[in-house]
Amino acid sequence: MHIDILEILAAFMVLFAVIDILGSTPIILDIKSKTGVILPGKTTLIAYVIMLLFLFIGEPLLGIFGVDISSFAIAGSIILLFMGLEMVLGIQLFKHDTEGDGAIVPIAFPLIAGAGSITTLLSLRAEYHSINILIALSLNMIIVYLVLRLTSFFERMLGPNGLHILKKFFGIILLAIAIRLFLSNTGIEISKG
Repeated sequence: MHIDILEILAAFMVLFAVIDILGSTPIILDIKSKTGVILPGKTTLIAYVIMLLFLFIGEPLLGIFGVDISSFAIAGSIILLFMGLEMVLGIQLFKHDTEGDGAIVPIAFPLIAGAGSITTLLSLRAEYHSINILIALSLNMIIVYLVLRLTSFFERMLGPNGLHILKKFFGIILLAIAIRLFLSNTGIEISKG
């Protein structure tokens, strides 16, 4: 066991940026408005378990199903694309019931434990010791839990108009992320000029 504070800090920062739970707050609030409830403990635990599985047995696990990381990322990008379309167009593509099933899909997966964070975990394994990645991941999950617990606070603070504006704005951001994730995993290059 080789605990290194610098490795933990570096892995923490990378995962924090990729998971982007603060940037996902408008999406989570939108899902909460449809389902009526967000279950912070259940959502965090499910996302944590998914990421732990991929940290330790990710590639072999996907290999069982004949799926590679790129295909997994493309599937995640399509889900994110539909979520973005819902937010921008004000339509409903995902069916949510009042039992809080949004905890698993789409919040725990692919929003928190999505293709980006899973791919990042697999990449970090090549650079850092597993124990340091595990600590960094655990610290990120504590932050995820706290943000999910505070969704009502964000709702009150922003008000209906603020939520509407944020929902549209982050819907466009989510569409852009989905397209970038799709293109980077299909090998399609778009010229910038």
